[in-house]
Amino acid sequence: MFEQKATTPAPARPVVQRRGLERRKAILDAAEALLAEQGYEAATLKAIGERAGIPIASIYHYFPDRYEVDAELLQRHLGAIDSLMAAEMAAPRAGTLREAVDAVVDVILGYIRRHPSCAELWFAGRHPRLDELVRAFDEAQAERFWRRLVDREFLPADTPRLALFLAFEVGTRLFDIAFRRSPGGDDVTIDEARRLVTAYLETYASDSTRRGG
Repeated sequence: MFEQKATTPAPARPVVQRRGLERRKAILDAAEALLAEQGYEAATLKAIGERAGIPIASIYHYFPDRYEVDAELLQRHLGAIDSLMAAEMAAPRAGTLREAVDAVVDVILGYIRRHPSCAELWFAGRHPRLDELVRAFDEAQAERFWRRLVDREFLPADTPRLALFLAFEVGTRLFDIAFRRSPGGDDVTIDEARRLVTAYLETYASDSTRRGG
């Protein structure tokens, strides 16, 4: 009978992977805390590493630069807002175009006020990667909002989708101003954003009325 030889155990890959995921999460959590507490300029990779207790050399194993940290955090925030928007669109309570605009503003504004790190990334993080994410978000939400407004007959079906995209673009710019004027978003500027976007979209509803729609 041959003696059974001891074999070397296989590397514990799940443990290694879990540790990597935990470190990645620690980096993102540290960045989010710094953004919320001290603002965009303070959330450097060095500061993030110190906050997370991870050497900066190790951070580079997970993120090539701070902009990738920013991008992943912003994607997380935009995904959360997208889910809230989907829920709002699925069970709309608005009875008018103005109320529909207010509902969208309230969803986005409420989320950003609850998550100041989102405001820092969205409005203070001047980087092409972050701009691309916001532009893609605006395009997706504009398409969804166009369908909802047409389905509810707040706007005619021939309203150009571009109009909704421009409405979101304008809203984003005005939110930028509001959050530069006040860390929590200046209410006066937000109210002006509501008026401006609503008045613009109402021109398409008025066109429909004039055509007998």
